[in-house]
Amino acid sequence: MASAAVSPVSPVRVRFCPSPTGNPHVGMVRTALFNWAFARHHQSSGATFVFRIEDTDAARDTEESYNQLLDAMRWLGLDWDEGPEVGGPHAPYRQSQRMDIYADVARKLQDAGHAYACYCTTEELDARRDAARAAGRPSGYDGHCRDLTPEQVAAYEAEGRSSIVRFRMPDQPITFTDLVRGELTFAPDNVPDYGIVRANGAPLYTLVNPVDDALMEITHVLRGEDLLSSTPRQIALYAALAEIGVGNGRVPEFGHLPYVMGEGNKKLSKRDPQSSLNLYRERGFLPHGLLNYLALLGWSFSADQDIFTMDEMVAAFDIKDVNANPARFDLKKAEAINADHIRRLDLKAFIEACDPWLRPPHAPWAPEDFDQAAWEAIAPHAQTRLTVLSDITANVDFLFLPEPVEDEASWQKAMKDPAAAADLLRTARTNLAAADWNAESLKEAVLAAGEAHGLKLGKAQAPVRVAVTGRTVGLPLFESLEVLGRERTLARIDAALAKLGG
Repeated sequence: MASAAVSPVSPVRVRFCPSPTGNPHVGMVRTALFNWAFARHHQSSGATFVFRIEDTDAARDTEESYNQLLDAMRWLGLDWDEGPEVGGPHAPYRQSQRMDIYADVARKLQDAGHAYACYCTTEELDARRDAARAAGRPSGYDGHCRDLTPEQVAAYEAEGRSSIVRFRMPDQPITFTDLVRGELTFAPDNVPDYGIVRANGAPLYTLVNPVDDALMEITHVLRGEDLLSSTPRQIALYAALAEIGVGNGRVPEFGHLPYVMGEGNKKLSKRDPQSSLNLYRERGFLPHGLLNYLALLGWSFSADQDIFTMDEMVAAFDIKDVNANPARFDLKKAEAINADHIRRLDLKAFIEACDPWLRPPHAPWAPEDFDQAAWEAIAPHAQTRLTVLSDITANVDFLFLPEPVEDEASWQKAMKDPAAAADLLRTARTNLAAADWNAESLKEAVLAAGEAHGLKLGKAQAPVRVAVTGRTVGLPLFESLEVLGRERTLARIDAALAKLGG
């Protein structure tokens, strides 16, 4: 059996349909991004991005996770054309609100002979699978209940057995062309009949997903490689749905996205700490910085350009350019790309983006000690130094704390010869007190102090930096002193001299 004939070309309709279980993760985000970019690329010809929630698993789905999904999509800027909060012609877009639809379709599939009741117990299934494995045969469902007589059904019912509903797979190969992997064929032995309704009447993913795709007229299904094995099942189900009048008779085109690999070349899972989207939000990744990196996990903008805007991605995106090979998640590269996007922000946008990390609960200073003018003065120098926005807190805390942070390791490194450090600081203080208070004059003052003690600027400024900021590394020193001001700078040098005993 080949895939059903595709109807004449119609506007692209793609869907992103996560389950609200746990926190959103980066693999999910990449799937959402590729579907969104594909739809936006074809927007001029009427493409639609559908956001649908697969929440039929009452034991695992939570309202908290549902709200997190919506919040994540809004934060990422992946706007949707149909779905929760937006509505659309195929509402509702939460599967938990569509149960009557699935029950009706399941009945029609049984009435038409495309599905049947299976009374096999778990123990019977396990025993037959074990026997098949021992004999070297495929261990999938063996069709035991495919053609039960009315008498056999009555006997099972009399025993009080419960039943699930299984879909009847065709007895010939299923072939389709994957947009990422090319033509694929699945033999019947590898795709046995499968369950579509649980014994308690609850529909399974294997039913609800294709039914919604058919009813919502989805034209392209772009999803993870882990779902590839279910595709021939769905293609057969689409054909059956067409026969019973569900949907428009079109089989979507499929594209299976490559695995995202984590540490040890293992598939990145929800349990891996670096897979959590919340981690990147909390660290201060820019949404478009993170999306830029995730786009590169299986796709490339061009051979010589890794940094791009979402508008540029939309213009260039073609699902046929996605690589089938697994992509490895590289945190350092993600950070480097995010840093580049931070540097590309205009200054006003950068200042606004940093604001959450300069306020409680992130800021270690009292709100009344925050000086907006000082922040805006130092911001241009900070923008070139950040990897993630949360870095800003430690970079500017010397401006807003009454005293610099006590970093003993930094102190020991810069003041390892206390007497020499004290001599240098005394000379630097004298020069700074007499200097015009601008970065260039302050640099000359410390340079002169270093020359007086036989030190180059790098060595001379280290004790000054630690005395004033508490750390050996940070923002450009002389611009920092200029913003901090003469009085506070000299007072901190005095405090360091007192600590050194000089």
